[in-house]
Order: sequence, then C-alpha cells, then structure tokens
Amino acid sequence: MPRIAIYGAGSVGGYLGARLHEHARVTFIGRHRVIDTLRLSGISWSDLHGGSGRIGAKALDLQLDPFAAAKAHLVLVTVKCSATAAVARELAEVLAPGVPVISLQNGLHNAKVLRAALPGHPVLAGMVPFNVLRRDRGSFHQGSSGQLMVEADPSLAPFLPLFANAGLPIATRNDMPAVLAAKLLLNLNNAINALSDLPLREELSQRRWRRCLALAQREALAVFTAAGIHPARLTPLPARFLPHVLELPDTLFQRVAAKLLAIDPLARSSTWEDLESGRATEVDAINGEIVRLAAQHGMTAPVNARLVALIRQSERRRTTWQSEQLLQELRQSRPAYERPMAIL
Repeated sequence: MPRIAIYGAGSVGGYLGARLHEHARVTFIGRHRVIDTLRLSGISWSDLHGGSGRIGAKALDLQLDPFAAAKAHLVLVTVKCSATAAVARELAEVLAPGVPVISLQNGLHNAKVLRAALPGHPVLAGMVPFNVLRRDRGSFHQGSSGQLMVEADPSLAPFLPLFANAGLPIATRNDMPAVLAAKLLLNLNNAINALSDLPLREELSQRRWRRCLALAQREALAVFTAAGIHPARLTPLPARFLPHVLELPDTLFQRVAAKLLAIDPLARSSTWEDLESGRATEVDAINGEIVRLAAQHGMTAPVNARLVALIRQSERRRTTWQSEQLLQELRQSRPAYERPMAIL
C-alpha cells in the first residue's frame, strides 16, 4: 500500500487521513496537543450523507517528528498558512527525491512557498471545497459537499484511484489560481460566521448576514479585477453574480441558491472553530489577502480590513455580533461616497 504523510492533523488533515486509512499507510504528523488527543481517542469520521467510520488509536501512525515523512510516497500539507514556510523547510530535509506534495490549505500562496523550498518535488496546489468540523476530540464531520480539486500533473495519476476508492475523488485542474481565488471569495464568510456564532446554514439563511458577505465579496471582486484575477466558477452562478444573489430576500434566495444552503445543520467555519478553541485564526490569509492585494494596486479594502480587525479583537476576547450591528459596522467602514443613501 502507498504511504501517505499528512502534515497537519487538524480538522481537514484528520478527516482526509481517516477516509484514506483503509486504502493507504497513513502517517499523521502534528503538534503535541493534537497527536496526544488522537493517541487517547483514535479517529472517527462522518459526513452529511450518513457515512461514518472509526479507527482505534492503536491502528494509527501518529508522529510529532517531520522525519516520519521520510518514507512517504505522497505528502498532503494541511497546516495553517502561517506554518507553511516552516513545514516546507522541514520537508526539504527529509523527503525522498521526487515525492509529490499537495497543498490543501486556504489562501492563495501556499504552493508557491512550498515550491521555493522543495525544488526537486512536484508541488501541487489543491483545494478542499467542503467544510470539516471537529465535533469532539478525534471526531471529524464533513458538513457540506464538493469534490477535491488538485493541479493537474503526471505525478498525481497513481494516486487518483486510491482517493476515489476512499470516497474522495479528485478533479484535476489546469486553472488552480482561478480555483483558489474563487474559494477565497467563498471563504470571506468565515470571519462573518465566526462573529455571528451561528451554524453556517442558519447564518446564510438570514438576509442581513448575507448582506455582510455581499459587501466583502463585492469589494474582493473589485480588487480581483484590478489585479487581473478571474475566479473560477465553483457554484452554479459565476462569481460576479454572487453578491447580487446574496442580497435577495430570504424566500427567493432559498429557491435560487438552494445548493449554497445544502449544508449540514452542525457545520461552522474553521475561523469559528479556531476562536472557540482559543487558537489563532487564518483571517490574515483570507480577508487579509484582499487587503494586501488592494494595497498592491493602489486601492483600499475597508470592509475586509474591518473584518480582520474584528476577528483579531475576538482572538483576544471572544465577542459575537448581531446581524444588524455588523452590517452597520461594515457599511460605515466604507468611504462616505460609497455608502448607500438609505439602509434597508
């Protein structure tokens, strides 16, 4: 059986590793807190379609040392964006020549960081479209649907049947920068969901929360246009139409965008999960990426900048918002000439 090392045993890494366990020799590499938990609890997984499984702790290969990746035939990097550079340096010291590395992380630049440190390896950008929530200790739940997407490369071919057999089919893409931009556009909701303290489906079912997201997305789309970035179409609607659909009345939105609400009632954003666990979030790699990209093109992104600031405040002291309060806060963050004449 092929050996797969998963560097980052958090929600996404834990879930993917659990699904792949019966089809490959999976090694989980993570921090003390995560690995110690899995050594006590093992791993269980479930999904919104009713699938589930459990792996006892004794059957798991749980490691703290990056050297555990030395015999891997494939490496999946699932750490937070802030840890990518350090992981790249560690993998450069231990991987056998030519071993493929797939970045399955949020943000736009992780594969580039990994490539710089791993010139002798195929480093492929990837995208996880579905939400994964850690319910309790080693229990991971897939709360929404979607197919893994990975940059097309010949080195990936031997592993495609393995992922398909594990119920994780991979769609190979030749436009991963556009795919990652589209995912980033959807991930702008992570901060809003965390501030709402609501499950994703409940949040997205309410027009005021969706209007908050529409403000962030409309700003991001303007920045993407200035940067020459054209997001891929990951939803039934092109990316440029998303803010308009989000602002529809609730009843009409539920009919037009039913697939956007096809989310498990328990699903929440990774930013919410990080705040609840007292961990640093990835807001800098999501909303903060829009702010940086805007600055590079002589623009500002005040809505996303305000969301970054609010999440930073919540990292220090957990706070939640009402929808009308956050909507007013984000509208007031924009220059006066961009604000609506009346708030509906």
